[in-house]
This record gives sequence, C-alpha cells and structure tokens, in this order.
Amino acid sequence: MYILGISCFYHDSAACLVRDGTIVAAAQEERFTRKKHDPRFPQNAVKYCLEESGITSQDIDYVVYYDKPFLTFERLLMSYLTVAPKGLRSWLQAMPLWLGQKLLIPKVIQKETGYKGAVLFTEHHEAHAASAFYPSPFNEAAILTMDGVGEWATASYGFGSKNEISLIKELHFPDSLGLLYSAFTYFAGFKVNSGEYKLMGLAPYGIPRYKDLILSELIDLKADGSIRLNLSYFDFLGGLRMTNRRFAKLFGGPPRKPETEITPREMDIAASIQDVTEEIVLKMANHVYKETGQKNLCLAGGVALNCVANGRILRESPFENIWIQPSAGDAGGALGAALAVWYRYLGNQRANPNGHDSQQGSYLGPSFCNEDVETFLASKGYPFHGIHGDQKAGTIAEQIAQGKIVGYMAGRMEFGPRALGARSILGDPRSTDTQTVMNLKIKYRESFRPFAPSVLEEKASEYFDMHTPSPYMLLVADVTKKRRLPQPPGEEVPMLERLKVKRSDIPAVTHLDYSARLQTVNQKDKADYYAIISEFEKLTGCAVIVNTSFNVRGEPIICTPEDAYRCFMRTQMDVLVIENCMLFKNEQPFWQEKEDWRRELDLD
Repeated sequence: MYILGISCFYHDSAACLVRDGTIVAAAQEERFTRKKHDPRFPQNAVKYCLEESGITSQDIDYVVYYDKPFLTFERLLMSYLTVAPKGLRSWLQAMPLWLGQKLLIPKVIQKETGYKGAVLFTEHHEAHAASAFYPSPFNEAAILTMDGVGEWATASYGFGSKNEISLIKELHFPDSLGLLYSAFTYFAGFKVNSGEYKLMGLAPYGIPRYKDLILSELIDLKADGSIRLNLSYFDFLGGLRMTNRRFAKLFGGPPRKPETEITPREMDIAASIQDVTEEIVLKMANHVYKETGQKNLCLAGGVALNCVANGRILRESPFENIWIQPSAGDAGGALGAALAVWYRYLGNQRANPNGHDSQQGSYLGPSFCNEDVETFLASKGYPFHGIHGDQKAGTIAEQIAQGKIVGYMAGRMEFGPRALGARSILGDPRSTDTQTVMNLKIKYRESFRPFAPSVLEEKASEYFDMHTPSPYMLLVADVTKKRRLPQPPGEEVPMLERLKVKRSDIPAVTHLDYSARLQTVNQKDKADYYAIISEFEKLTGCAVIVNTSFNVRGEPIICTPEDAYRCFMRTQMDVLVIENCMLFKNEQPFWQEKEDWRRELDLD
C-alpha cells in the first residue's frame, strides 16, 4: 500500500511516500526548483517520490495533506475581524491564494498529480507528532510539538504507545513560542522562517541583558511553559511586520536593517531571546514529563530545530532519552501525515523499533549512479579523476588534511535542513582559518556563523560532553574542558577580533561559548562518510571534520551533479567529489557566470 504525504503553500513544501509503513522517499521542493523555502505545490518532489518507488499516481492508495485548511482560514478570518480594519492590506494579499488553491486542496492535488481518489487531511500538529513518534526508536514516549502556528495550535503535547498517539493539550494562537522567536529574528534584521538559526548562532556573542524585560513586558510565562503574549508589542495579527513601534521603543530603536552592521544591541537581543526560549522549552518538557510519566521524549515542529534548547532538555530535564525529527519543520509534516494515515487511520501495527529509528539516517532523497555522473562530466568537458574502492576515502581525507575545502556529494540526498554527509562541504577542524574561509569565500555568509563537526560516533565523548548519539545534528554539546583554550573577556573585544581567537584544538567547530552542534557518524547509516572521517583520523589523529551544507547563502542545498558543479565553480572550494569522481578547481575550464547571480538568490 502506497501513501503520499504532501505539505505546501506556507513554506518548505515537501512530499513523502510511505509503502506499507516504510518511508520510501521524501524531499523538499526547494531542492528541485532551487528556490529556497519554496512554498509552491511540490510537483517535482512528488514526481521524484513516485520515480524512486517505480510507480505512477494510479498506484497510490491514499494522498494526505498535513493541515486542515478550513481551520487555518477560520483563524485568519477571526484574526482579521479582531483587528479590522487594520489588517485589510494583508487580508487582500492573502485572499487570491486562499480562494485559488488553499481552500481547494483536493482539486489541486488531483490536477497536479493525476491521482483520482479521495484526499485525506491531518491536523498540523498531529502531523508533527506523528513525524516525531512513529519513526522514533521508542515503543512508548511523550511527544512535544512547538512551532509558529498550524490551524489554531502553536504547541501540543501528548504521548505515543505502539501505533497510537494521544494529544492531551494544545497552546493556541496568537500565543506562540515560534512566533515570539520569529519576531526577534525579524527585529535583528534576519528573515522570518529562514534566519532563526542565525539568531541562535549570534546569541553567544551577547549578554542576556534584555531577558527580564522580555519576561516582564512581552510574555506571561506560566510554570507549565505555556505563554501569553502581550500583543500590544506585536504586529503579526493584522500587519505585514512582526513587531511595531512600541516594541522598537522598548529595545532602544528601530529594527536592524538587513545587511547592515550587527551591533552589540543585536547580540544582546539574540542572547536574551535564546535564554528565554530555553527556559520556556525546559518548563514545557518538565511539565510534559509530569503529565505523561514517560522516560522518552519525541520532538517536532520548527522550534525543535533550536538545537541549543534541545541540548538543555537532554542534560537538564527528567527525560532519559530524546529523539527529534530531523525534518522538524513544515517539510516533515508530509512525512508525519503519511505515517498518521498508515497507523492512526488504517490501524496498522507498528513493528518493535528495538531502540533503532526508522528514519534511515534521513537519507531519503535522490541519488545518482556513478555512470550517470561520469556521463554528465564528460559531456560538459569537465576534467575529473576516478577514485574507487579503498582509495576513495583515503584520497578525500588527504585533501582535507592538506587544508583543502572539499565539496562532497554521495548517495541519497538528506531530508531536512541539515547536510549529513551526502551533500556536504568538508574541511579541517584543526585550522584557525577554516571558519573564515568557509564563511566568506565559500558560503558567502556572516562571519559569526559557526560550523558543525562530524565526529565518529564512538569517539564523540573524547571531543564533546555528549554521551548519546546525535546523528541528525540537532543537539548542541560543549567541547570537553581538556580541549579548550582560554579566551579574553568578551565585552571589550569586537566581534571580528573575537572570531580570530583560537578556542580549542578544533577551533573551526568551536563556537564562542565552547559549544558545537555536532553530528555523530556511524558505519551503519553512512559507511562512505564514516570511512572518510576514519581515514582523516589515521592521518591526523583527529576523529572530527568540519561539515557544512553544500550550498551558498540564499540557495538550497544542492541536489544534482549539475548543482554541485555550479556551486563548486561559484566558490573558492578546492576539490569536488561526486560519487567516484574527483575534480580539482585548477583543472577546470573557465567558468562564465552571470555577474548578478548572487542577486538572484534569496539573500537575507
């Protein structure tokens, strides 16, 4: 039985195909269209899912959408009536899409896919909960979902047991931790639904001097983690902005304009809202533990991508184990909706996970055989070298150890926002120059942004205060004390100077506060990537490499060999590996690029 899950029309559209309860394929539409966070119907992602399974739309038994549009429309209508006539402009802007597509989901799906059957719907947070629990390694677990908003809910909690999910309580719009964090993202000059992770990365540079102000003026925080927003400071109900003039007055001036200098105010604001968010999430987790009595916790929703908060749940909450859906945002709703139909709607039994998740490393996207890669490179006249068998991992590791930056594409593309060694840019973590070179000359992004380490799973505790696997790069842990180096006092030193200070013996992956968002790599999930890190350790004695997503700022992670080559030539990467083909920059023909290519990207 085939079930197709779809999420679209808000942000991060995606499709997922489940066959008899097994995830066959899943991908975000942005990877095919090259439009970051593409909200349109996931036409290309659906096509890929069907091709991966070798079926057509006629073979699909059920199609399910991850949201109930009429409930969402009700929320928009009620919100508009609450503030009318203030929100007329945003209401008029939203209506064409609603009347043309969002309220006609079955017709849109049938038209776009050729599917003739009935279309099912899950609630938004039900899809998040299903995406968190069903692929998890637990037979029983508490479930906590947190995001901006879906229909009316902004957070929910409950528990899962075998094939059943029970959601107990919800927090409702407009009271939302996700929207609160997005409001500060907007105020700090970053793009909402895209720049939240930048705010999290900026937080260690500041002091949480505004924390008490946020808690006293902006929110009423309850013991159970629920919040009530003071809407007099926000403009998202009826306006086209997240915050208003009163908010700006509270924080000493207007929002930072995008692309302008980041000042100490933005650093302190980032530190403050991150502190508040962690406190709220911890209160929520503690309450959920009391209510459910479970030892395991599953997380999903956009807030679950806040890996600093996740790390604190793991360290400080009563839960013994946590599992976070790698595609925790809206894209993962497609996966959750499909699994909800298989287990909740159809009542199928769930196999005993025995402590192993069924996410398959989140390597659920397209792959390209080496023959096709060679044909593509040869047809374009791009010189390459074949690297095969045992020599492949060692050859790549040698390049990294020599300080080269390597673009790496191998196997199935990752599902979710993190590159996990299938579409990654790799570097040497021991070099003090790696972070600067990667940020400014390859990723074309803000210099303060940290890079993630990939570490051999069995060696992780030698480098980080982490004693549990973190295969999906969704947990933050501190570098062990024996590897740290002292830093000068922070406030007196400008940001760019603080970036140059060596903080540990793996400086390229050590953030300002000695933290790192790490990925643990094992042989079972990604044997080729594990082999590269193992060979790097043999050469250098270091079982860690730098891993950042294979893209430039404003562009989605690469999908195809053509995407990989274009990104390689647009940047100062030294080496490109696509399957068993290795390319060196100095051997490539002249690359003619449109002068304005960077302006076409969704830079924020």
